[in-house]
Amino acid sequence: MYYVKNCPECGGINLFVNREKGEIICKDCGLVIEDKMVEFGKDWREFESDGGGRPSGRRTGAPMTYTQFDQGLGTEVGRKADLFQLGSKSRNKFFRLRKWQYRISTAIERNLKLALAELKRVSSFLKLPKMVEEEAAMIYTQAVQRGLVRGRSMESVVSGALYAACRRHEVPRTLDELSEASGIEKKEIGRTYRFVTRELGINILPSNPADYIARFASSLKLSAESQSKAVEILEKAQQAELTSGRGPTGIAAASLYVSALIHGEKRTQREVADVAGVTEVTIRNRYKELLDKLKLDKEIKKTKKKRI
Repeated sequence: MYYVKNCPECGGINLFVNREKGEIICKDCGLVIEDKMVEFGKDWREFESDGGGRPSGRRTGAPMTYTQFDQGLGTEVGRKADLFQLGSKSRNKFFRLRKWQYRISTAIERNLKLALAELKRVSSFLKLPKMVEEEAAMIYTQAVQRGLVRGRSMESVVSGALYAACRRHEVPRTLDELSEASGIEKKEIGRTYRFVTRELGINILPSNPADYIARFASSLKLSAESQSKAVEILEKAQQAELTSGRGPTGIAAASLYVSALIHGEKRTQREVADVAGVTEVTIRNRYKELLDKLKLDKEIKKTKKKRI
C-alpha cells in the first residue's frame, strides 16, 4: 500500500514502483518521488517473476552474521535481567533450562562464544569498521572448524584473524597496535597470522605504505600539503624500488618526516617514530635512503633559505 498517488513535480499519475531499490519514480518527468519506500501491507509477499508462485525469499528476518557464535540463528533461554520478573518456581526452571542449553552446546560453540566476545572487544579498542570485524569472525570460525586453534591461545588466533582481516580490507593497523589491544606478544600474533592464512589458503597482498600516511599525518598534526607530498614521495620511492624489502610503516613515516621538512613543519625523529611504532634508527635510515636516491635534499635546502 502506497500513499503517493501523483508526481509532485509534474502532477502525472504514471508512476513506476521499483521494489528492489525501494523507489517510486515518475515515468513522465523522471523524478524519484520516494527513495526509502516503506510497505505497510501486513501479509505482503513477493513471488518469483516466472509466475511459478514460489516466494522470492525476501524479508525473511535479519541477515546471518559470523560475529555471533550461532551466526544469529540460534535461540537463548532468557536473560539474567528477566529473573526479577519470575517467581521462585519459575527461577528454578529458568536456571535448569539454561544449564541444559549449555550442556547440549558443542565445544566449538562454547569456544566461539568466548572468542567472538574477545574479538569484539579488541575490534572496539582499535575502532575497526564492521566489515573488518565480520571478516575476522569468519576467519576465526573457519580456523576453529579446521582445528587450527588447538595448541594455541584463543587470544592469539583472534588477533591473527583480525590482522588478516585488516590486511584484506586495507585498513592500516600494525602488529604493535594489535599487541597493545590484545595483550599478546607481537611475534606470537605474526606467527599465528602466517599459520592461519597459510592453512586456510587466504591470499593477502603486501601492505601499501600509502595507507598509513593519513593516520600518521593526523597524529602528527601535519597539513594536507605535507600529506600529499608524502604520498608523492612514496610513489617515487616505489618506482625506484626503495620500498621492497622494507617495513611499510617505516618507509611511510620517513616520507612524512621528509615532507614535513620540505613544508617547514619540523617534527623530530622521535615524534615520528613514536607515532609510527618504529625506532629512530629506522626513520634515520629510510630518511637517508630517500634523500640519496630521490635527490630531495635540494627541496629541503630551498625551504630553509625561504625561512631565513
